[in-house]
Amino acid sequence: MLPAPAHAAFALGLDFGGTKVEAALIDEQGTLFTPSRFRALTGSTASSAELEASVTAVVTQAASSLPAGASLVGVGIGSAGPITVASGAISPLNVPVWRDFALAGLVSSLVPHAPVRLRLDGLCITLAEHWVGAGQGVQNLMGMIVSTGVGGGLILDGRTITGPSGNAGHIGHVEVGGFDDACACGGRGCLEAIASGPKTVAWARRQGWTGSTGEELAAAHAAGDPIAVRAVQRSGDAIGHAIASATNLVDLDLVAIGGGFSHVSPALFDAARIAIAERTAFEYARRVRITHSALSGEGPLIGAAALIHRASMVA
Repeated sequence: MLPAPAHAAFALGLDFGGTKVEAALIDEQGTLFTPSRFRALTGSTASSAELEASVTAVVTQAASSLPAGASLVGVGIGSAGPITVASGAISPLNVPVWRDFALAGLVSSLVPHAPVRLRLDGLCITLAEHWVGAGQGVQNLMGMIVSTGVGGGLILDGRTITGPSGNAGHIGHVEVGGFDDACACGGRGCLEAIASGPKTVAWARRQGWTGSTGEELAAAHAAGDPIAVRAVQRSGDAIGHAIASATNLVDLDLVAIGGGFSHVSPALFDAARIAIAERTAFEYARRVRITHSALSGEGPLIGAAALIHRASMVA
């Protein structure tokens, strides 16, 4: 990308998830300033001190990349859930060492002169798609992340929907009929327990498949391995049924899906679309379109920055 203009106003976007934390500067047009992008590992086995060090490193490095003469207008944080907006705390299901951890407070201490806003990562990806991605011009949109976990967020009638705690739209913990997979949240048949990358791999292994990663499952699917084919079909079916239920509830026009496992195979989306098409009596429920995120891996960071740049949309 071209060098950033010195007079530009940037928001720092921070994306915290179950495998990594990233930070970068994003301008008012939704363009990520590439030299400011930094990543560190998180993970379910990291200590609290290691997680704090990772967040501190990427935030400090990104903020230090601000071009001379440019301004930092705020910090937006997108985090895996659940979160508590009022206190700025996070309790990511896949990061058990952090429960009610004051992430917004930590970031505020690192960037003391900038306002900080925290929201669910699924909402951030939805904001990014609405702003500069596949959801431009769409007023009733759900963004989804299908990766280590499954997250989501909602824009209805052009406004974000967050709920009192900030966890509205968290479709990963909607239960899907016909499935009984145990979920770490305590429920059974949750979409995340069925269709996330690790859970799809785990199901395939229980059927006798010998691989161990989502990338290996994708390769096996492409080669026609019957267990890999069934695994992707199963996860896509669950995703489609969850989207159909969400559409019946809130009347969606579009669902934009990102995250690493969403690219396992086009068959994942094919299966989801077939599940949605089963609603033969409900045209409004069948009209919802599913598309890939248009923003690749930049979406979560752009969406976090949108909490600042597009603050008028954020409930």
